[in-house]
Amino acid sequence: MSRSILTGFGFFSGVFYPFLALKIIWQNKTLWQYLIIPILINILVGIISYILLLNPSLNFYDNFTNNLILRVDQLIDSLPQWLEFLTYIIGAIASFLKGIIIIILLILVGFVILQFGGILGSPFYGKLSEKIEILKKGNLDLIEINIVREIFRAILFELKKLLFIIVFSIPLFLLNFIPAFGNLISLIGGLSITVTIICLDFFDATLERKRLSFREKLKFVWGGFPLTTGFGLICLALISIPLVNLIAIPICVSAGTLLICDRRNRTFGDRTTPLHEGNNTTL
Repeated sequence: MSRSILTGFGFFSGVFYPFLALKIIWQNKTLWQYLIIPILINILVGIISYILLLNPSLNFYDNFTNNLILRVDQLIDSLPQWLEFLTYIIGAIASFLKGIIIIILLILVGFVILQFGGILGSPFYGKLSEKIEILKKGNLDLIEINIVREIFRAILFELKKLLFIIVFSIPLFLLNFIPAFGNLISLIGGLSITVTIICLDFFDATLERKRLSFREKLKFVWGGFPLTTGFGLICLALISIPLVNLIAIPICVSAGTLLICDRRNRTFGDRTTPLHEGNNTTL
């Protein structure tokens, strides 16, 4: 019981998985070969995302706030002199809002890198996940299917993720029209959706080898609360930090594999077939 309390009933254990994965990758240099191309892909996607998304958004906001402050200054000039302090208040509010917008944009850019970088680098992430699972368990669990069905499942997974986002985002958006209380629920709900999608992405390399349905994958994510919540939040933070997010994705994929390996017996039982066995596996 005391251990559960110290780990936040699993929350903090989830937070530490990426750091455990980084340690394992660092100690096993044979895994590095699966990081090079994905990191190069992430750099390319990141550059495009920053050019097309971050810079134009910040330039638009700067122009908007500058014009707003200019108009307010003109208005204040016609007011008594003691109201000039309003200029400083508006400037402070504008700076605060810019900080919030930058954080939101960084999260959005990180999410874009995750989605596009994850899709383009999926063959390498899949191989990295396999090697991590063999290293962790001594064998690899896999239900084999033909390549056509595998591609179909991958496309269907992305479509179901998109549908999941749309179905839950619309009512959350409408809640914003309810003052205060609705905004809070919308914020928490939006964060929950984001964490769920991140967990699905970083768990999928391992869960897909077990050929689980989308609903079963969701059940694994939600059933692992608060462990998966801690994992999803730390991964969200890592992919939102510029430069760090370039290497965060393969690390989080590896961390997701480790987390699933630790929970596999309680969740999946004997659904899968071990392909490679042995306690001293060479990667």
